[in-house]
Order: sequence, then structure tokens, then C-alpha cells
Amino acid sequence: MPIFFLSSSEDIMLCDLIGGLLDSMTVFPLMIVVLFTMLQDRRRPMWPIAVMFAPIVVGNVFNFTTRSYDFLPIVYIYALLMCMGLIIYMVRALRRYGRWLRDNFADLEHKEVWQSFVVLAIILLVFVVYALTNENQIFIYVMLVISAVFICYLLWRVETISDLSIPIQTDEAIPVVGAEETDTTEKVEDNALPLTMRNNIGPLLKQYCEEPQLYLQYDLTLSQLANLIGTNRLYLSQHFSSQGMTYNAYINGLRIQHFIRLYHEAAATHQPVRAQQLAYQSGFRSYNTFSVAFKKMKGMTVTEWTRRPIST
Repeated sequence: MPIFFLSSSEDIMLCDLIGGLLDSMTVFPLMIVVLFTMLQDRRRPMWPIAVMFAPIVVGNVFNFTTRSYDFLPIVYIYALLMCMGLIIYMVRALRRYGRWLRDNFADLEHKEVWQSFVVLAIILLVFVVYALTNENQIFIYVMLVISAVFICYLLWRVETISDLSIPIQTDEAIPVVGAEETDTTEKVEDNALPLTMRNNIGPLLKQYCEEPQLYLQYDLTLSQLANLIGTNRLYLSQHFSSQGMTYNAYINGLRIQHFIRLYHEAAATHQPVRAQQLAYQSGFRSYNTFSVAFKKMKGMTVTEWTRRPIST
């Protein structure tokens, strides 16, 4: 509603109260729903969001029916506490989500949602300023503009992020290709990787992933690789954990070794070397992702490494 075109203070208050009620029932809950659904490591129930916003809706209904702002300070205090709780939850959820991504995907481009969380934190900070500042109507329009930008950003993220849903699998193991028959009395405790399977996964990875250079497929997932070698996602993930690495680190390590081979081949034949092009040929879709992974593995930047003697 164009508040600037309203003449009486009562009309302005009524418009403001209606807008606050509608926002608490639609815009703000929808933002949280979108953020939650971006975290695809597991299905999160949405009913807690309705429970969280119920007191705010009740408070706004009370303000609207009484045509006053008497309950507004309580609504603001509750909203700020809810925002702080949401930030704590999102930090923990995003850390877990990041580990889930590294355990299941070789390529993390357009999968991380930290940007959306940072934008959320900025919005909440602006809301704090807005809630604790008693100034003119310009703050309302600033909030509307920022909210519109935030919604557009979330819509863009929803459109660009990949569908990372993984079919639910049972914990029952699929026999490994080439594995010998095992005693039926062999038991798996605490989902630990059976010894026979543990001894076979390494050679199978070499046969089906490393030798045919399957790691060059940028969107290769843990589930796809597990199906290829004849095991399941759980056991393959446990194999990488027993090696002290994640699936993402395993694939990136193979890609970086491939990059080093390509670099040495080009340098030996005195061909012009472009690190970015070689990174793309090594399975990386993003040069920034390659640079971060390279520095983590080699302890130096790509530029520093290329300036060293070719023997290193």
C-alpha cells in the first residue's frame, strides 16, 4: 500500500498493521522454507516453521483487532530471539550440509548455500536496526527493497542449485564385484565395513575409477561410483573415512595428479601451458575450486608450484 498517499494517521496505522500481518504469514515463513529446502542432506519437516511464526501472527492479529501497537514490542523481542535461534540452527545445519556434500559429490560448484546464509544474516541485521529504531516511514521502504532483493536472490539460487536428492538406500550391503564368498556368520557391528569388502574396494576403485579416468567426469557422485564397483553408498563412504579422507578429497586428488601429468607433458614438449585450461581438462568445472583444492593438497598456490623446477 502506498503509505505516502494516505492522509490520516489511522489509515496509515491500519495499512501498516495489515502489512505486518501478511508478512508474518507469507513472506518471512516462505524465506525460511526456501532456505531449509536448499539443505538437501536430509528431509526437514516444515511444521516447526509454522510453530515458530504462530506467536508473531497472534501478536499481529491482536494489534490489528485493537488498532494499536501495544503488543508490537513483544513481537519484536520474540522475532529477534527467533532470528538468533535460527542463525544458530543454520550454522550447525550448514556445517553438517558441507560435510554431506564432500562425502557424496566430487563437484561442489553451485551446491554450497553459504551465500544464502550470509544474505539471511544481513537481512536479520537490517531487521534489528529497523525494529530498534523509531524513525520515519523510510525504514519501511528500505525493508521492502531489501526483502525484494533477498527474495530475488533466493529464487535465483533455487533455479541454479542442482537437485541433490539421493534415493533412500537400505543399510544392507550389495556384494562387491569380484569379492569372495564370505561366511554367513560374519557380522557387521555398528555399520563397520566388513574386512573382505574393505580389502576389495581399493582395487576396484583403481580398476573402475582411476585406470579409465572416470574422475574426469565433473558431476560424478558417490552413489554412481558405488553402483559401478558393485557396492553401496554407505560402504564406499566408510572406505574413504577409514582412509582419513572424503569422497570429494579422493576425486580432487586424482584430478590434481592428472593436472600435474598434463603439465609435465606440455612442459616436456615445450608447448604453451595454461593452468586454467589444464584444470578444465582434469575434470574441474571451476578454476577457483581447482585452486583451492590444489593449495590444500600441495601446500602452495598453482602459480608458486609452476615456478618451481619441473622435477618437483
